[in-house]
Amino acid sequence: MKDDNVVKDMTFRLLLHLALSAALSVISSVLLVVVAERLASELPALRWIAHLLIDQFGDFTLVILAIGLFLVFLLLLQQRQFRYFRDVSRSVRYIADGNFDYQVPVRQKNELGDLAAYINYLVHKLQLSLDDERRAEQTKSELITNVSHDLRTPLTSIIGYLGLIEQDRCRDEVEVRQYVHIAYEKSKRLNVLINDLFDYTKMRYETSPQRIHTFNLTELLRQLLIQYRVPLEEAGLVGALHAPSGKLAVTGDPDKLVRVFENLLANAIHYGKDGGKVDLHASAEGEEAVVEVVNYGEMIPSVDLPHLFDRFYRVDKARGLDSGGSGLGLAIAKSIVEQHGGGISAASDPYLTSFQVRLPLAQDHDL
Repeated sequence: MKDDNVVKDMTFRLLLHLALSAALSVISSVLLVVVAERLASELPALRWIAHLLIDQFGDFTLVILAIGLFLVFLLLLQQRQFRYFRDVSRSVRYIADGNFDYQVPVRQKNELGDLAAYINYLVHKLQLSLDDERRAEQTKSELITNVSHDLRTPLTSIIGYLGLIEQDRCRDEVEVRQYVHIAYEKSKRLNVLINDLFDYTKMRYETSPQRIHTFNLTELLRQLLIQYRVPLEEAGLVGALHAPSGKLAVTGDPDKLVRVFENLLANAIHYGKDGGKVDLHASAEGEEAVVEVVNYGEMIPSVDLPHLFDRFYRVDKARGLDSGGSGLGLAIAKSIVEQHGGGISAASDPYLTSFQVRLPLAQDHDL
């Protein structure tokens, strides 16, 4: 529809210029004839030129004069657009040379002005695409660097302890078993990191199929607390679920969402040991189901909160793999929640740390 309006505007403007040029040429021709007749009576040379033109072209002299003036006026009326078209062409050529920060000037409210605006929009989208590509390349480089570092640390320990055993540099059987145990623990940590990296890649690029159906989120959280009863008791914590008695229905892949709440609960157990308890709050707010996993341990610094869901990010920069996670758990959780059309956030103060997950409630036809 907009393209049709552009064609109509161009046609109307051209017809207007043609009509205006024709009118100006007729008026100018008449005025020239009147002025020429008055001057011819006083200037014999001018009268001689007028007779010569009439002898050459006869009755078409006035028509030829009018056509010439018509073309002159038409070119003058179109001159502004010609100059602007030249400027737009130069700007496009300048942008094509790689100057994507340049903007084509939009000086006219016509089809050329629209064209300039569209070119600017195209360049803007192209610039965003290039920025995304550069960020993707930087992300890949950072990912390779981080993975190489985190894989190398436990692998170096495994090779070192197994090397001591291979070279028979152990004092007794007890030391051999100790080295084997250390190598075994490092191997388990290495396996966790590799699995997390694999899961994150699947979630990030959505290559893992989802098994979608509607389920009761409250029941899922209740079963999760039962499964984590022993880890909670070992950490000296008490877990409690605070949820409405009714059904809190959501639609999604329960296996993947379990992974989200397992990660949040494991974090709450690991970093909230001093708080004595872990609370899970579930409720419905508008069209969303809201789940909060709260621990009462050490506060997360405000500078770290915006980066908690970045891959390989750890609040304690000195924490190694033995005392902390792989740094991918929260990134995986974020990817899963966003795939389900929800959001995840964190808040922390001196009293508590809360991770909040929002998921769309199931519609009536999904139940």
